[in-house]
Amino acid sequence: MSLTDMAIARIRELIRAGALPPGSRLPPERQLAAELGLSRNPMREAVKALVVARVLEVRRGDGTYVTSLTPGVLLGNLAGTVELLTGDTLVELIQTRRLLEPAATELAAARIDDATLAELARHLDAMRASRHSPEQFNLHDAAFHRTVAAATGNETLVTLLEGIAGRTLRARVRRGTVDGGAADRAVAEHEAIHRALAARDVPLARAAALMHVTTTENWLRTHLRRPEDGDRATTPAGTARVAL
Repeated sequence: MSLTDMAIARIRELIRAGALPPGSRLPPERQLAAELGLSRNPMREAVKALVVARVLEVRRGDGTYVTSLTPGVLLGNLAGTVELLTGDTLVELIQTRRLLEPAATELAAARIDDATLAELARHLDAMRASRHSPEQFNLHDAAFHRTVAAATGNETLVTLLEGIAGRTLRARVRRGTVDGGAADRAVAEHEAIHRALAARDVPLARAAALMHVTTTENWLRTHLRRPEDGDRATTPAGTARVAL
């Protein structure tokens, strides 16, 4: 373990132990380094790394603080990492969504209120009205799913689903440009989810969400295999990846 890694581990341990709770200010760099028995250079690098990881935040002219450490903060950079995924890894991403989204929809069915159902209905109306505009259609598609996730009241689940939505949203946009019937099918699938949620039918809500995500997964698998112009790129090693 390098000295910087050691400094990171020790700061994290202070946070886990409650010595540096969320929102607290770190001691001055010299003091903290002395308390942990490390020199200032690795301590400075450790702080920089923890700032990038959103564990710490620097407030100019005020000092360095522990963040709120909420899922939205700590997992908020997931989308940027997910954007780097290519090729068959995209199928793994959809598989992950297939595990999470039906569970989220199931939980939402037990907790959703009338105001949220009305919001989902508005997104459905917007999707119907924008069938011929893939970008607008998919913006409301994504908003529909964010609203369902938010109805769970589970911030960690919301953040994870939002983290993978950016990449899958781009997949849905691409799907809308190559498959003329995709919008109609997507509307029907979202209507089924909305009906199940409105009925507070937990098993049906899970099944409707599973069918919807499985449709996307099946399309992506076919898309990866199909060597159409503009749909596929090849790496130097000959491995196909989707260019979305």
